[in-house]
Amino acid sequence: MNFYISTTGIKKLTISNSAALKPPTPPPPPSTAPNRRIYTRSILPLLLTLAIVLPFCFLRIAFFVLESAAACSSSIDCSGWTLFSGNDDASSRLSEEFLRLMVDSKESGSVGSGDGDGVGSFNELVKDMISKPQDMRAFAFKTKAMLQAMEQKLKSARKRESVYWHLASHGIPKGLHCLSLKLAEEYAVNAKARARLPQPEYVSRLTDPFFRHVVLLTDNILAASVVVSSTVRNSADPQKLVFHIVTDKKTYTPMHAWFATNSVHDSVVVEVKGLHQFDWSEDVNSRVHDMFEIHRSIWKRYYNDFKEANFGFDGEDQTQLDVLTPTSVSLLNHLRIYLPELFPDLKKVVFLDDDIVVQHDMSSLWDMDLGGNVVGAVLDSPCGDGCCPGRTYSHYLNFSHPLISSNFDPDRCAWLHGMNIFDLEGWRKMNITSKYHQWLKHNLNSGLSLWLPGELAPSLMAFEDHMYPIDSSWHVAGLGERPLKIISKEILQDAAVVHFSGPAKPWLEIGSPEVRNIWHKHVNFSNKFIRRCRIM
Repeated sequence: MNFYISTTGIKKLTISNSAALKPPTPPPPPSTAPNRRIYTRSILPLLLTLAIVLPFCFLRIAFFVLESAAACSSSIDCSGWTLFSGNDDASSRLSEEFLRLMVDSKESGSVGSGDGDGVGSFNELVKDMISKPQDMRAFAFKTKAMLQAMEQKLKSARKRESVYWHLASHGIPKGLHCLSLKLAEEYAVNAKARARLPQPEYVSRLTDPFFRHVVLLTDNILAASVVVSSTVRNSADPQKLVFHIVTDKKTYTPMHAWFATNSVHDSVVVEVKGLHQFDWSEDVNSRVHDMFEIHRSIWKRYYNDFKEANFGFDGEDQTQLDVLTPTSVSLLNHLRIYLPELFPDLKKVVFLDDDIVVQHDMSSLWDMDLGGNVVGAVLDSPCGDGCCPGRTYSHYLNFSHPLISSNFDPDRCAWLHGMNIFDLEGWRKMNITSKYHQWLKHNLNSGLSLWLPGELAPSLMAFEDHMYPIDSSWHVAGLGERPLKIISKEILQDAAVVHFSGPAKPWLEIGSPEVRNIWHKHVNFSNKFIRRCRIM
């Protein structure tokens, strides 16, 4: 017997009996199933139907869940879900109600739930609402309390991070400490490291106005080497350069050993002099001592206030962290106001900080006419009119004091320090150092409240009306700020001097990798002491 089945059903059944024509056929084994043929056309419609129906069912169930949850606007614990009920306005009503309750919680001045219980995390909030079902108002208040607590913790963590990061940025890396020790040892055992600087035939250049004099006040050997190396490498006339490096007593021997054994150019003159080698009069020594003590008192006052506040600050004005900067109580940093006394025979000098890199020839800087002013500095900025390259006077001075507000403009741009041309003859004629000391006395008499710690504020006041603005391409600062300022590649390349002002110095691990190579390419990594101390 044969069955014929089509997709439209059974249309024909044929039963044939051929017993008369053929011998009887033995019956099939019991285990053999009858042959059945199902065509592909019967499966395809079924698959298409399932492909349409199943997504629809899934979406409808999802909408059912969301609508049912949104409909529970009066209580967290909700029952009475209705399948395919279609509550279109439930979601918007829930959002409006929750927003209103959040606003009410803000206006009420309370962020608690009313029962005194607080939650510290989202998981605790969920457990609390499950264990004690409450209305939407209680949920809003608890959520508000949790979010505000988390926000306060985040702000506190960010402030602490800035403080700790600022403190860590002023530590001495192990490699620099190692370099100083190795060079001090070399000074003791190697006669060449103790050789006279400069050589006797070049001593006359130290006071010759024909040469271009560069001054550095630093105790960082590696940084000083980069300043000298980059200046010489980019100078059109390196044989005219004379470097005057002033350092403290403890750094004098390793600093001397470095420049005695590492000549940057055959005809370049480098003088290394320790503070203990200056023969000052009693009057100058007394004024230096008084100046430094006043600066220490200013620093101590602000540091104690900062400490009592548990090193907290508003997070916006980073100048509050300057109290933690070691340069605030560094004698070398404050001695720049005594350049005429340090170099009584010089008429014009270029002063460079130890965290700068020279990229172009600076010969024309010594020939610049300052128009009767004492200092030449960058004031204008490539960021446009009214944009200060550094900070305004209001960042340094306390304009709530009448003595400051009556003499200075808070919106005036502060000129950049770190790369300046000084007319020492004009400095002496204008008695700039005496004006500096007068403002120190005013600050002392005003309870040390006129400015924040550091030498920049009194310098701005002493050089008021004696500053000559030079082109902004001479000096681009801020490469040590955190976060790094956005400076175009063209401006960076055109700058004669780039200044790593800010805590992220290039010799520290926290230095910005985007600009660190500018400094690293002037480090003599082939030097045996650099290699031994693993300075990278």
